[in-house]
Amino acid sequence: MSNFTFGPVPTKNGTQFRLWAPFKSNVKLRLHGKGEYPMARSPTGWHQYTAPGARPGSRYSFVLDDGLVVPDPASRYQPNDVHGPSEVVDLSGFRWKKHDWKGRPWEEIVIYELHLGAFTKAGGYVAALDRLDHLKRLGVTAIQIMPIADFPGRWGWGYDGVLPYAPDSSYGRPEQLQMLVDAAHERNICVFLDVVYNHFGPDGNYMAAYAPLFTDSHKTPWGNGINYDDTSSSHVRQFIIENAVYWISEFKLDGLRLDAVHAIHDRSASHVLHDLAERLAKAAGDRMVHLILENEDNDSSLLTRDTRGNVNLFTAQWNDDLHHALHVKATRETFGYYADYDDDRAVGRALAEGFVFQGQKMPYRGKERGKPSAALPPTAFVSFIQNHDQIGNRALGDRALASLPVDIRRAVAATYMLSPQIPMLFMGEEWNASEPFPYFCDFEADLNEKVRQGRREELARLPGFDTDELPDPTSQATFEAAKLDWTRLVETSAAENLAFYQSLLAVRRARIIPLLRKIGAHSGSFMSSEEGLVTVTWRLTDNRHLRLDCNLSDGTIHTESEEQGESIFRLGLISTGSMGPWSVSWRILS
Repeated sequence: MSNFTFGPVPTKNGTQFRLWAPFKSNVKLRLHGKGEYPMARSPTGWHQYTAPGARPGSRYSFVLDDGLVVPDPASRYQPNDVHGPSEVVDLSGFRWKKHDWKGRPWEEIVIYELHLGAFTKAGGYVAALDRLDHLKRLGVTAIQIMPIADFPGRWGWGYDGVLPYAPDSSYGRPEQLQMLVDAAHERNICVFLDVVYNHFGPDGNYMAAYAPLFTDSHKTPWGNGINYDDTSSSHVRQFIIENAVYWISEFKLDGLRLDAVHAIHDRSASHVLHDLAERLAKAAGDRMVHLILENEDNDSSLLTRDTRGNVNLFTAQWNDDLHHALHVKATRETFGYYADYDDDRAVGRALAEGFVFQGQKMPYRGKERGKPSAALPPTAFVSFIQNHDQIGNRALGDRALASLPVDIRRAVAATYMLSPQIPMLFMGEEWNASEPFPYFCDFEADLNEKVRQGRREELARLPGFDTDELPDPTSQATFEAAKLDWTRLVETSAAENLAFYQSLLAVRRARIIPLLRKIGAHSGSFMSSEEGLVTVTWRLTDNRHLRLDCNLSDGTIHTESEEQGESIFRLGLISTGSMGPWSVSWRILS
């Protein structure tokens, strides 16, 4: 029998189908090509029927008592997209080559974020598999896949998913996703998945028609909140928590990135996020599974460690603050929230303590933001200079760094990729890909127009932006423009950039990673001179110190300290008493 409450269960004698629909008195199973069958209803709202003739490959739907035909909310595969029938899938038959895979320690992780549709020209699970050797040579130890929970249309970012158990069919079959994960593990590469538990997409979510999926007790940017704490919320919580377990167990994923957890509202005695983390830890057993958060509220309490430095619940959080601080230094852009990071101390604080805003008022928000984070180890933060949000949220979806001089790009890369925080690259960054990554989606006509208008209104407030220039987010051309052009790797500039990134990750692997277990709580400190020299120091448990000195400016900065310690990495013009423009020095001080 299945370990999951939701979804079909193939057996030797057929398939058991079940649907939690407490709002409905009668539900029928429609087994395509065979007929319709009344389902038995339990007092708790479960409708169930075992079909002797149903096997893996059988397609089915549920017919509600008002005539509405819906897919299974826990469908494992939707061959004809979110409005079509579901397909019975038996994932237990996959023969894993790397069946003894246990994962990798968090300290060894170097993340590579990718979108399955745009990562390759062909798109999908199988096409991505062909690029794993490139990532291994680069020095990547984990890929993080943008959401694949089945979303409507032929292309999309994935954050409008409506069927969380069904890997999107535009990328291939679920078994092909298993192939991708297995092939990654064969190369000693972990696989993380971005999951969205704060909202459902606007098109194709039928569950609210027959079950209390939402509650008006909480409001989110997408409408009523998901029902984690209101009437009948226990089933909704189970639906979501089991989904996380499903990805980890059925696909042997090494972790999840939880989208926008600040928008997950729950007043229960035990927050759904805590329950989810505890269930995943049990499901993982002796495998190393890591949980990454996106949290605009900078809530450091979710990232705590025990007295031995072990993770309590969540492994790390995306460090947007470090991105913003480095972005301002590199591009000189200070519009919107970037203005709050136009401070020489911002880079140092984000590297040494994690968050820039740790409870003080953030002018852009007009209120306090964050909690103290200096007590956390640096590995509680994921650092980056590109990701899908920070590129896609720009009006044209352009990669701001791609057009900058090479010395600026290299200095920024050497700063974040060698820091004790966990680095994350965005696909193509390693060869300075110039392809944009604008927001794209493919809804029905009326909803497409609403997206176009909403996008114009959202981005029109950016300084110097002409809404007539905005790419149509619903156009296939916008999606196609985001696809990486791998043929560029033969160009001299791309090859040189790739070689530089490989060298950085080689240094990280050989010199930085062995130090990470020696960097604990309250270890970071920073200084910023009047001229703009940023110095960050991390105290090691063996009484040594890891030190970064960086000049992220166009001018030469005079320094007072003599060269000392063991050099790990040097970039730019560095001599006793001065650092040239865009210079970076990493050292170990005894």
